[in-house]
This record gives sequence, structure tokens and C-alpha cells, in this order.
Amino acid sequence: MTVDVQVQTTIDMPVSAVASFASDPTNAPDWYTNITSVVWQTQPPVAVGSRMDFVAHFLGRRLAYTYEVVELEPQVRLVMRTADGPFPMETTYRWETVGHGSTRMTLRNRGNPAGFSRLAAPVMELAMRKATTKDLARLKTLLEAAHR
Repeated sequence: MTVDVQVQTTIDMPVSAVASFASDPTNAPDWYTNITSVVWQTQPPVAVGSRMDFVAHFLGRRLAYTYEVVELEPQVRLVMRTADGPFPMETTYRWETVGHGSTRMTLRNRGNPAGFSRLAAPVMELAMRKATTKDLARLKTLLEAAHR
């Protein structure tokens, strides 16, 4: 079973500011509740081929995985993939201008769980939807508060 979760929010800031902050993996622990650390394997800034080690806690488990940036269209789209662990995943960020200088950010996570994770896929998908919705709300609050 494929897990595919897509959520979005509108942030009252220009695309350039939202994309700049959100596409920098160093900032991930600031707005992702479950991510506790990010360590660059390659030199910043983010580019196609960049690799970063992430540590997260999800559904009571510690997850360590390496993301590689596979697509980057600055201020439009960022795609990262991992083949590590029991849940290989692809994460996509999209940014688009809406209204008068606001940004619609879409966050999509999809993957094909293996082993035990495959059996828990429906629960995992619900938990991911809840977590990513909270993460985007946290990002919105963080950026809009800094913008005031």
C-alpha cells in the first residue's frame, strides 16, 4: 500500500521568504514537531544532490534517515527522497503566490512502507496527515510572527 499525504496552508508572506526558510533543511527542527536534528553530509546551501541526515521521532519510534535532494526549482518546488529504513519516502514542497503577496505552501509525503510498516500503513497515513498539518500550522505561525 502506498502512503500519500498532501496538506497545504496559506502563509501571509511572499514566496521568496517562505521558500527560503522552508527549503533550508537546517530549519526543519524549528517547524517539524517530529524532527529533532539535521546534519548536512554535503555543503549547504540546498541543491540537487545535497544530502542530509535527519533524526525524527514518529509513532513512538526513533527514525534516522538520509534525504537527497532530487529536484529543485527555487521558490517553486523542492523534492527530497530517502531509501533508508522501513519506509522509503519522497517529500515534496511547492510554493505559489496567492492573493497580494501571500504564499500557498503544499507539503506532500508519499512512500511505500515495507515489512511491519506496510501493515500499519493506514494508521501511519492518518498520523502523517495529522503531523504534517500541525507542522505547516507551526511554520505559518513562526514565519508570520517573525514578519510582524
